[in-house]
Amino acid sequence: MSAALYYDSDCSSAPLAGKTIVFVGYGNQGRAQALNLRDTIQSENISPAPRIIVANNKDSYASKAEEDGFGFQTDWAATAAEADILFLLVPDQVQPKLFNESLAPTLKKTACVVVASGYNVFYQFLHVPTSNDIVMVAPRMIGTSVRSRYESNQGFPCFVSVEQDGTGHAKEVALAVCKGVGATKGGVIESSAKEETLMDLFAEQAIWPQVIATFREAYGTLKKLGCSDEALVHELWLSKEPAEVFEKCADDGFISQLRYHSSVSQYGQLKGSMEVDTGALKKEYQRVAEQRILNGAFAKEFMALDTEGPGVDKKLDELYDEVNHSELAEGEARVRARLGLN
Repeated sequence: MSAALYYDSDCSSAPLAGKTIVFVGYGNQGRAQALNLRDTIQSENISPAPRIIVANNKDSYASKAEEDGFGFQTDWAATAAEADILFLLVPDQVQPKLFNESLAPTLKKTACVVVASGYNVFYQFLHVPTSNDIVMVAPRMIGTSVRSRYESNQGFPCFVSVEQDGTGHAKEVALAVCKGVGATKGGVIESSAKEETLMDLFAEQAIWPQVIATFREAYGTLKKLGCSDEALVHELWLSKEPAEVFEKCADDGFISQLRYHSSVSQYGQLKGSMEVDTGALKKEYQRVAEQRILNGAFAKEFMALDTEGPGVDKKLDELYDEVNHSELAEGEARVRARLGLN
């Protein structure tokens, strides 16, 4: 079944008129979307003009909000009370406590909560009254690209969904938000919190771990066969050839881009990919999807790092310390130091 696509012509900005729009968090996504929305309000002359408020702790992000002309509020409850549309753009692990304890108690009964990730909605970590709307507007790019592509009038890939339609108008608001932040210039894909969460976590816990492990083992194998750190680092990633390959995948197609490679390369990649024993890989992918993501085991483990364990930041430091002692990481460190790239 194909997903619905929405473009500028499918959406109206009218649901934003006269609304107070609160951005909770002014990091990469918050800043990009707030700036894009402000530019859209001005360029479309939306009337009455919506009001944008930034809520953030007093930190470097708040300073950036001041530089951008928004200013900022640190009283979460008071700011939430003003919101007709509330963008919840703080990190996933921070959202439940902040929203449930500081935002939800004062939120208007008809306010629309906008999330950029399906994570906390899918796992039902947010306690949103049934009278409220919950919509997902999830750009598939980092914030700096969300901003730069808006400025170049390109748009960017984005998922949209209605997760709770308390007012009966959630879809109109969701599409208006998509248009406001510039997503409909490139076409917005109708999705769901479940689909977005499954794909996002699957990539992070199944696909990319395999990639990291593959490169690590390839590095060790080739090093034992006499290849130098300098040659390996450049061949495998420092040359940026893999980045160029992925760019061609996006431009010309995942398989079609192979025609840019030599005949030797095309033959080796095509024939080799068909000969890989994927039995174990399929089992691992199924395990991650069903026993880690969809059943909530990973979410429970991750949230427990802050509530019962050492904390997310400390655990990440431990993992980095462990991984940085691999042969690949140590070899790269030597090469980058020699080339003055650190």
